[in-house]
Amino acid sequence: MSAPENTDTPDWRNTVFLPKTDFPMKAGLPQKEPGILARWQAEGLYRQLREARAGREKFILHDGPPYANGEIHIGHALNHVLKDMVVRTQSLLGKDAPYVPGWDCHGLPIEWKVEEQYRKRKLNKDEVPADEFRAECRAYAAQWVDVQREQLKRLGIGGDWDNPYLTMDFAAEAVIVRELLKFAETGQLYRGAKPVMWSPVEKTALAEAEVEYEDITSTQIDVAFEITESPIAELVGAHAVVWTTTPWTIPVNQALAYGPEVEYVIVSFPSARFLVARELAAEFVSRITSSPVDAPFRPWEEANDWSEQLKPVKGSDLAGTLARHPMHHLGGFFAKPRPFLPGDFVTTDSGTGLVHMAPDHGEDDFLLCREHGIEPVFAVEGDGRYRADWGWLGGQGSVINPKFNAPDGPICADLAEAGALLAASADYRHSYPHSWRSKAKVIFRATAQWFVPMDKVLTHLPAKTRAEKKWENEGGAINPADEGLCASPTLREAALGEIERVRFYPEKGRNRIGSMVAGRPDWVLSRQRAWGVPITLFVDRKSGEYLVDGAVNARIVAAIHQGGVDAWSDANAAEFLGPERDPADYERVTDILDVWFDSGCTHAFVLESGRWPDLTWPADLYLEGSDQHRGWFQSSLLESCGTRGRAPYDAVLTHGFTMASDGRKMSKSLGNTVDPNKVMETYGADIIRLWALSVDFTEDHRIGDEILKGVADQYRKLRNTFRYLLGALDGFDEGERVAPEAMPELERYVLALLATLDQTLRNAAEGYDFNTYVRALAEFCNEDLSAFFFDIRKDSLYCDAPDDPRRRACRTVLDTLFHALVRYAAPVLVFTAEEVWGSRYQQGGSVHLLEWPDLPVVPADDMLFARWNAIRGLRTEAYEAIEPLRRDKVLGSGLEAEVSLPADAAGTADDLDLAELFITASVAISDGDAVQVTRTDHHKCGRCWRHLPEVAETGALCGRCADVVSEGHTE
Repeated sequence: MSAPENTDTPDWRNTVFLPKTDFPMKAGLPQKEPGILARWQAEGLYRQLREARAGREKFILHDGPPYANGEIHIGHALNHVLKDMVVRTQSLLGKDAPYVPGWDCHGLPIEWKVEEQYRKRKLNKDEVPADEFRAECRAYAAQWVDVQREQLKRLGIGGDWDNPYLTMDFAAEAVIVRELLKFAETGQLYRGAKPVMWSPVEKTALAEAEVEYEDITSTQIDVAFEITESPIAELVGAHAVVWTTTPWTIPVNQALAYGPEVEYVIVSFPSARFLVARELAAEFVSRITSSPVDAPFRPWEEANDWSEQLKPVKGSDLAGTLARHPMHHLGGFFAKPRPFLPGDFVTTDSGTGLVHMAPDHGEDDFLLCREHGIEPVFAVEGDGRYRADWGWLGGQGSVINPKFNAPDGPICADLAEAGALLAASADYRHSYPHSWRSKAKVIFRATAQWFVPMDKVLTHLPAKTRAEKKWENEGGAINPADEGLCASPTLREAALGEIERVRFYPEKGRNRIGSMVAGRPDWVLSRQRAWGVPITLFVDRKSGEYLVDGAVNARIVAAIHQGGVDAWSDANAAEFLGPERDPADYERVTDILDVWFDSGCTHAFVLESGRWPDLTWPADLYLEGSDQHRGWFQSSLLESCGTRGRAPYDAVLTHGFTMASDGRKMSKSLGNTVDPNKVMETYGADIIRLWALSVDFTEDHRIGDEILKGVADQYRKLRNTFRYLLGALDGFDEGERVAPEAMPELERYVLALLATLDQTLRNAAEGYDFNTYVRALAEFCNEDLSAFFFDIRKDSLYCDAPDDPRRRACRTVLDTLFHALVRYAAPVLVFTAEEVWGSRYQQGGSVHLLEWPDLPVVPADDMLFARWNAIRGLRTEAYEAIEPLRRDKVLGSGLEAEVSLPADAAGTADDLDLAELFITASVAISDGDAVQVTRTDHHKCGRCWRHLPEVAETGALCGRCADVVSEGHTE
């Protein structure tokens, strides 16, 4: 409070009890936070917390492993802040909530980076011994684990950072192998040739989660297959037409598929006839008559009109029809007749209504052809070239090269020369799968891979009664009528049953993962790379069956535990197999496991291994981005259901993706990325945390400079709330405390508001609704405290005597607010809350060891809230009426205002000093129907600045201030 302008007026400043604190208004978070972090590390805060919560109810959030490849990005920051918020709020609620961070260390992304380093040095990875190459991959992963660990710690993420889990630890690799062998021992593995998504650039199979879809422009072609035999005589000599956007699959064609319920007709020109679906005939003619293809015959040039011949026939009548491949003159594979097969997947949405079948390169193709005894031929090699011995285009490719598939490329040129290319244009726009690592197009390619079947009965799992299933999914009493036995489930059924049981936040996640599991093909486990956990199986060379022997498997697991994945080698084969078997009789599988199987096993080697005794299985919660419905959530679910019959988690929380401030996807090429490390250098980690917990993270959300500035402003308001509390509580001791029942009604109302906030925050914490948590906390501090309670009670705090009951009650409430708010804020603003707590209790330990506040019981009913809500409404109306007068300088401040309230305000606060609550000179009830404001004629007290009748002249003291001063109270 500044001195009055009149120099003749006494200076009462040293008699006013202004807030006093060393807590600075300027946060300086980038400078302060590292020091706080270092102190936590030195004091072993994480271990202190484990000891403080020992014996309490457990809450286990199992960390989904980020990939050890590159610095953290804003998505990492959001993800780990959310995890930290979960763990800290559960700890605040009194639970033992340990957190063990981890990393995914195997797989193609790391191998790809190491290969890039080789290529820069003009070295060939295949010329380096495998164990040396894997050692480089291990070192690369370890380097990035260390980098990311320090960056995540800098965000204030609490956890067992000195003892994280790594999928490349020998013990973890051994458990992954043990889990794989559980599938083998229970008959859940098979090796088969099926089309899988394959990257010709990376030369390996890919999982669905490793693929992203981008729009591309492809060549579309219409190709004629001459019909040589048919039960419909009119068809012989006509050409069946197929349409495709993958010309490179024509050299591997083995059949044609028709829709059994589709109607077909002959499109007739003077010298050629074409079989197509009736619905697509006009579209087909338009395509071929507008195509610039220079074919040996163009019969449509001989007539302007075309006609339908042959009475429309159903596709089912085409059974038994044969055609010949356009390149039949090459002999061998191409000379074999191509049968017409019924395909339920054939539609008339586009094309010709006939689909060419290449079982090597399509899931539908493979299944339909296998059903009719047609097997893949493996014509396309891993690098996307045709086999050197292939009869057409042998040794050529790559098949994903647009020039290879172009209208003037080798495939189309040969088809045109053979008179089979009817139309070709490089203008077909569609979505196509790409590897998310190399960004190159992928293909479906039949290879020998290891699979886990989704629809094979899990006979090793006990059958459950219908009542047990109902209990798991719905709860409630078991009805004897439901006691009949159900069959043991398939892996798909077990997983879908668990999806029904598990809680999903948000709920839409249940349908998302459920639809994926319901429709997914068998799980492809194998990859053809070097850096990963091996598929540790021996296959009998005579029978083709893999060896199932518990003793052999135990030796393999022990060796991996001792020496890591390098132990799986030919040199150790005899030792693994034992003296009773000849290694020459067995093939040692050299494929590695899909990294999703690795991460799907983390629950086994982290929660069950005993290495982290604070952890228990299953986890209460898994938390990752929504893309993990097809990734970690799903692989963990399938792995655990296949080995344990249930999910490794009881709840799943997903978050959306962080977009740029304009809503676009972040991209380095666009220059719109936000680096969390730079944000911490500028604003501090607490600002990132406040941003992450303020947005609706369940949906895609945004970040940018302006957004961060807004968050920083929100932070300043919260910080100033704590600064005010610290200053106003200077010197507070227990002797001042007043029981709630002895407090003025305003204080009891604020405590009732605090109790309401407390329940809101508790519900939000338990439901992981952190947007509501932060919003409710900020609104309480800004609206209920700063703009209301603090504003009103400044007069009492500054000017009442220290022993005045009203001031003591206010300070008691402020102390209660301090202890509650610092706890509520601690999971959000981890560094600031520690600074706040330490400012008041220098020897009070860490705020993060505290538990949820125990608030005083304050009876509150609807009448109390209704009364004070009405008062606050009147207060707002008064301020709105005062503001124009203040703006026009009629009033210097609201303290000079005499307010008249309308008649309907009578009775709202008859027993309260409304002038004190409104911070005005006076408040009265009038006969009018609106708020009226005039300037008071009363003089201003020189100490409290209130304009009161009892003040004889400006600068003199009111009765209250005179008493305080006479009693000798000074600051």
